[in-house]
Amino acid sequence: MEKDKKLKKAEMVPGTLEMLILKTLERNREPMHGYGVAQYLRRTTSDVLQVEEGSLYPALQRLAINGWVKAEWGQSEKNHRARFYKLTPAGRRRLKQEVADFERVLEAILRVVQPAGVAS
Repeated sequence: MEKDKKLKKAEMVPGTLEMLILKTLERNREPMHGYGVAQYLRRTTSDVLQVEEGSLYPALQRLAINGWVKAEWGQSEKNHRARFYKLTPAGRRRLKQEVADFERVLEAILRVVQPAGVAS
């Protein structure tokens, strides 16, 4: 059986999209529109994580409703009307908690998938 040599789009671990959006906004420091967030995630992960609009925009809306991002209308680089998102102080606190929880889960998963006898 020949292996497919194309890069396969990876599925995100449930619950990580909002954390990744918050981290993207934190790293970029400037407000970003949704397409910019999706492109950043795609570029940064070498196309492994590709966020579809049907997942991205509802996640951005949930973040705004929870007060973790602030959304304002503005003009994109291509002079289109777009909604720009900026991390709020509450979003920074939420991101810190999300990353801590994610790291804890990741460490637990690694303990299971590492070969027996490998010290952690």
